[in-house]
Amino acid sequence: MSVVWVDASSGASGDMLLGALVGAGVPLSVIASAVDAVAPEPVGLAASPVTRGALAATRCRVEIADSVHHRTWTDVRALLTGAALDYAVRDLALRVFERLAEAEGAVHGISPESVHFHEVGALDAIADVVGVCAGFVHLGADEVVVSPVAVGSGSIRAAHGSLPVPPPAVARLLTGVPSFAGPPGHPEMELCTPTGAALLATLATSWGDQPAMTARAIGVGAGSRNPEGWSNTLRLLIGDSAVRPGAESRHGGEMRADPAAGAGSFPPWRETAPTELVIEANIDDLEPRLIPGALDALLAAGANDAWVTPILMKKGRPAYTLHALTRPDAAEAVRRVFFRETSTIGVREHEVVKHALPRETLTVSVGGHPIAVKAARLDGEVINLQPEWDDVERAAAALDRPAIDVLAEAKAAALAPPLVEPDS
Repeated sequence: MSVVWVDASSGASGDMLLGALVGAGVPLSVIASAVDAVAPEPVGLAASPVTRGALAATRCRVEIADSVHHRTWTDVRALLTGAALDYAVRDLALRVFERLAEAEGAVHGISPESVHFHEVGALDAIADVVGVCAGFVHLGADEVVVSPVAVGSGSIRAAHGSLPVPPPAVARLLTGVPSFAGPPGHPEMELCTPTGAALLATLATSWGDQPAMTARAIGVGAGSRNPEGWSNTLRLLIGDSAVRPGAESRHGGEMRADPAAGAGSFPPWRETAPTELVIEANIDDLEPRLIPGALDALLAAGANDAWVTPILMKKGRPAYTLHALTRPDAAEAVRRVFFRETSTIGVREHEVVKHALPRETLTVSVGGHPIAVKAARLDGEVINLQPEWDDVERAAAALDRPAIDVLAEAKAAALAPPLVEPDS
């Protein structure tokens, strides 16, 4: 089983990840071709050796002309879905930007679709996200383990004024995963950017110290700043697992079953890791109007899915079972929601294996209104198309048409061959 360990103990950003990928041997042409496919304006990439502190590193610079465009999540999604990208790269990049939009929307109290990305929507950040996604897809690792993330301290100036470090969006993106201010003596500055946090949160299949592995390549990526006495770098170790299938491995001080068996069919750009947890509780004394809020809170805490099952308990009492499907790295945050948002005083959990089809997100237009459509594939063939219901409802309301008609038209538009066939 191939493994990538991301050492983010000195921070993380898009350009640091790009530099580490190139330093570890990913051809710059692989990254550049993906960026060129998406960028609506000319973008150049240049890699060069630099030093940060006492370490040699690779600096990957994104070279663009000044751009005044502040793109929304809808704009960025249209750029990605319309690009001639490998569908795995496109799907991964869409998930990164979706995380960013949801985090920024939650921080500012607006819907993700209304988020203007500002700096994140600029061409250099689009290039960072797409380039890093292309690099990791090129590696094709079965497992991506990420160390606890150094976020920094102090405050920064941003588009919305002065913000504490970690910025609110970074704190939101890293909810449920290990992070810390930084090692002793770290400079008072931002060490992890929103782009870096979104990339790591999307790429990681688990979090912790370096796993047992035989490294084949090492890449050290440099950040743009070079503070005195500090190595502003991120490291990638790429290699093979040194743990036998079926044995146990140690990540971040916690023992867990090694997912090597069958893991090759679940590369890190898929939506799920091989092993997940179902956490659940039977509840018979909760005000029913609180249940929708509890489901929303579980999803916000990092659960991949949350649902309710009506049950009949002892003495004939009607009740509910509240379930959450989550990856192990988000389990503690999900458990806390059960205890904070419901009346339960105990939860149970068990491991499950989820077999997920590869999927991509397309954008179609109905009456001039964009609608995202999720397409799932089996052996390369599209077998399921599902328009995003929130987009359907918005378009139906704007067009004064029945939602069922808009839904049918969106599915029909998504069936057009140029949209559902992966780009070569």
